[in-house]
Amino acid sequence: MKSARLVRAAVAAALAAVLLTACSSDGGDGVPRGWISDKYKEDGDDWLDEDSSPTQVANAIHNHRGAIDRASGGTMQFLRYGDDMVTVSPYRNGSRIEIEDYRNGYHRHSQHLSTWPNPDSASFRGGGPGEGK
Repeated sequence: MKSARLVRAAVAAALAAVLLTACSSDGGDGVPRGWISDKYKEDGDDWLDEDSSPTQVANAIHNHRGAIDRASGGTMQFLRYGDDMVTVSPYRNGSRIEIEDYRNGYHRHSQHLSTWPNPDSASFRGGGPGEGK
């Protein structure tokens, strides 16, 4: 009886781990956080590429995993991935990469994102796991 409970608990834990992994933003259409973390130098909550322009960095990220939408404004590049966005901005001789919630990023940079959907509108769908519901 005890071993059956242990097996059920182990199976439940394994399923939970699989579901959490599948729902993370490093999934098939989410921000490639793991790849960004591996490729770029971590700087607190952000990442740095000390040699490449924002356009070059945004191209590399987009080529690794295509964004739902892409925009530029001034010297910055923006990539939208469902409920998240990546902002690549100039930093010294290179670039700073920020990943944030789409709603926050949209409000911070809305002057550059006029063609992107307003996350406060009733028709907005973030593109995450509940997209289209």
